[in-house]
Amino acid sequence: MQSRRRVRGGKALFSAGDAFTSLYAVDGGFFKTHVLDADGREHVTGFHMGGELLGLEGIGSGQYNVTAIALEDSLVGVVPYPLIEQRSREIPDLQHELHVALSRQIARGQEVLMVLGSMRAEERLAAFLLNLSSRFGQRGYSRSELPLRMTRRELGSYLGLTLETVSRLFSRFRGQGVVEVRHKHVRLLDVARLKAIVNAASG
Repeated sequence: MQSRRRVRGGKALFSAGDAFTSLYAVDGGFFKTHVLDADGREHVTGFHMGGELLGLEGIGSGQYNVTAIALEDSLVGVVPYPLIEQRSREIPDLQHELHVALSRQIARGQEVLMVLGSMRAEERLAAFLLNLSSRFGQRGYSRSELPLRMTRRELGSYLGLTLETVSRLFSRFRGQGVVEVRHKHVRLLDVARLKAIVNAASG
């Protein structure tokens, strides 16, 4: 049976190397996932909001491959994996839903690789803002009012950019009338311009 767990901002839900035991459904709040390189430097691999699953990458390896940190006080549903396996045998549709969730996560990872591998700095940030807008919209929230729970440094780590570059790009977008920035809140003012910046990458 699913239980619920509260995670305070800044605390880990699970850490890389921990034995895989459960999947976690984010009911509220925001998480980042990261790995550490050989020198102990953090590399952010994703940001996760309400309605998304954490821990899927552990199914194949038997352990969590990333560390999940709450970026604010958050609430997750804890679903023990043995229970999922049992229910999947009883309810075929449940197994299908799990496969769908896995495929979405794989597709999202491939999208990130494309962004990091083929886009210039401003295209990366524009693509991230459009993706975040879409994810908020799918959950019934505003597509233009985007709370950024991550720091500029964390966002830069995710996009493969320096803190200075991220700050410079936000200033440029603001000066061009593309976004309005207030602390950790971004309002999208010109979505068409953001799309044009991203489309330039494939043009």
